[in-house]
Amino acid sequence: MTRPVCVDIDLAAIRHNYLVCKQKAPNSRTFAVIKADAYGHGGLVVAQALADVADGFALLNIEDALRLRDAGITQPILLLEGPFDTAEVTAMSEYRLICAIHSDHQLDWLRHAPLPRPLEVWLKLNSGMNRLGFKPQRLPELLATLASLPSITPTTAMTHFATADDARGIATQWPSFTAATRSCGLALSAANSAALFAYPECFADVVRPGLVLYGASPFDGQTGTELGLKPAMTLRADIIAVQELQTGDSVGYGSLFCAERPMRIGVVACGYADGYPRIVPTGTPVSVDGQPSRTIGRVSMDMLTVDLTELPLAGVGSRVELWGPNVPIEWVAAAAGTLAYELMCAITARVPRRLLS
Repeated sequence: MTRPVCVDIDLAAIRHNYLVCKQKAPNSRTFAVIKADAYGHGGLVVAQALADVADGFALLNIEDALRLRDAGITQPILLLEGPFDTAEVTAMSEYRLICAIHSDHQLDWLRHAPLPRPLEVWLKLNSGMNRLGFKPQRLPELLATLASLPSITPTTAMTHFATADDARGIATQWPSFTAATRSCGLALSAANSAALFAYPECFADVVRPGLVLYGASPFDGQTGTELGLKPAMTLRADIIAVQELQTGDSVGYGSLFCAERPMRIGVVACGYADGYPRIVPTGTPVSVDGQPSRTIGRVSMDMLTVDLTELPLAGVGSRVELWGPNVPIEWVAAAAGTLAYELMCAITARVPRRLLS
């Protein structure tokens, strides 16, 4: 494939970021969240890069968990949404996966599934996010039910924070969760990326960092670098054409940008079909051959344009960093009115990945 667009995945940066998380919560186990194909970084390659240091992994799909087991990953693997049918309960038992449960229908599947091995279960409690989880006051009843089921071992109560990344913090959910679990005898897990960097009181027994593993910040107005993290994903592409504009010339679909002076612009081999957000406005930061520049006009399916007016040495073949070490992904996300999570996950299959170690 010769089209000059690529995503670089820096596995050493992911290891660094995981170890930063471990240092934040040295008395807790740290489960690396690698759902959504490790936020677009590659679930299997990230698990393999962390295999000698990670306390465990957390993801969604049992197919992804089995792929890790087949590749020799032996650490605990938590399925965050639990089983989606009875057969998955049996598979979780067979492959020594941790089964999170959040609903009564999953309890019923536990009752009826044949279990070739003992099955570890985590109970997900709804402490206020109102997405998944049992009401906290049901915990004693749930533990009694699980105690009656052979080969089922409940080990951990977990919850998920809705506002740990903003000023509301964990002040409502954490007290609710701790009040319900105070004498349950289970390990506790609550801290996500934002809580791990802001609320040490909720570290408990297991922390579950996701976004920060990949070098981005969960907090508005702050980059991962400012948290001591290293960006793990670089989206880059080359300039494939140069245009000379005169005053009054417009650029791209909709003619949204009109030159107010003579300009040089570069056409870059990346567009929204590659995962770069169409919605970003003129002025979104990029880097051209290591020098700061900006986008010009509307992003199209396969191309976008950048300002070369102050970069006389740039031209066809110049490397454009769309996000990465020189252009924090948080800046691009802010320009697009979205989150770094979405940009990472949106890179499409046609973009080649290059692994750096």
